[in-house]
Amino acid sequence: MSAPATDQNKPLLSAQLLAGIRSRAAEYDRDNAFCTEDLAELVAAGYLRALVPTRFGGLGRTLAQTVRDQTLLAAHAPATALAVNMHLIWTAVAASLHAQGDHSLDFLLEEAGQGEIFAFGVSEPGNDLVLFGSQTDACPQPDGGYRFTGTKVFTSLSPAWTRLGTLGLDSSNPDAPAIVWAFLEKADAGIRSKDDWNTLGMRASQSQSTVLERALARPDRVVRRLPVGPNGDPLVAGIFANFEILLSAVYTGIGARALELAALGANRRTSLKNDGRMHAQDPVARWRVGDLVIAMDGIYPQIDALARAVDDRSFTVGPAWFAQLSGLKYRATQNAKFVVDTAVQVAGGAAYGATSELGRLYRDVLAGFFHPSDADSAHATAAASVLGPLDVQTS
Repeated sequence: MSAPATDQNKPLLSAQLLAGIRSRAAEYDRDNAFCTEDLAELVAAGYLRALVPTRFGGLGRTLAQTVRDQTLLAAHAPATALAVNMHLIWTAVAASLHAQGDHSLDFLLEEAGQGEIFAFGVSEPGNDLVLFGSQTDACPQPDGGYRFTGTKVFTSLSPAWTRLGTLGLDSSNPDAPAIVWAFLEKADAGIRSKDDWNTLGMRASQSQSTVLERALARPDRVVRRLPVGPNGDPLVAGIFANFEILLSAVYTGIGARALELAALGANRRTSLKNDGRMHAQDPVARWRVGDLVIAMDGIYPQIDALARAVDDRSFTVGPAWFAQLSGLKYRATQNAKFVVDTAVQVAGGAAYGATSELGRLYRDVLAGFFHPSDADSAHATAAASVLGPLDVQTS
């Protein structure tokens, strides 16, 4: 394996490493197996330390650079990219807070620089408040720590993570309930993963459910106590921004690969209606492929612009910013779905085969519908940014 690139403008991952990752993707998917070898090679390449500042043992790459790396990784193995995305989001949030003079997550940067792997323990069954509410009980301890009890779903990297960033509801004061953000260690006896990841796609991410049974967060790992409901705290704003941008990069990578496969399919498929010529010479096929090129060209600049805004801290937290972020995620996932759908039409019946890479991408891209912000939330946020908040009528 080649060493990580030293030029910050070059992709961090070598062509050889990416080729190996692509070669294993179908097997992971078929066996519903975790991307163990992929993760080991990414760790060795320093990829999980990409966003960690150099002073903490990382590579000091920007979000804009990492977005391009994630798009490339996802084009080779979407589920692997989605899995490591969650760790990268936490390191991006911590690095952003550190740059703003907020040192509450410096321990995360130190531990990530030393090889710890962070996961997201946020999503819960039936909780559509996501960052602003929780069904998990956060019980305060006399020393300032908390014990968490509840179930988290879609915990990517389940077989490998060592630290879990999570939130729960402290209702010990009924007049002032609080959302508590803290970090847990997997070695705690109160944490267990359920072997319940058997999905249509993104199988190698092994995003299993995580059961918390009075799992302990030490006082120095409790990083926020916030009011229930929307707020502009830098931690929450950082999570939202980095999550939406990095997630969009993963699904854009799926679209990029689907376009490549559509072009390959058009140059392999022949048509008797066109005297046996390649499908690439058929006007309808060419129009479809052209449509895919236009669709993909439109998404890259938006991802890059928002990533650079985070890097430069040139944004203002408010309705317009949240609308741009949720709109990006919605557009990126919808765009990827459109590209995969059309690529299947261009490639023809071969894409319907069980071993087809396009068929796998067709299943993987569906997961984009379930990540926050979903379609309803994105449209509500966009509308509120120009119409103001929805009136709440009381009888």
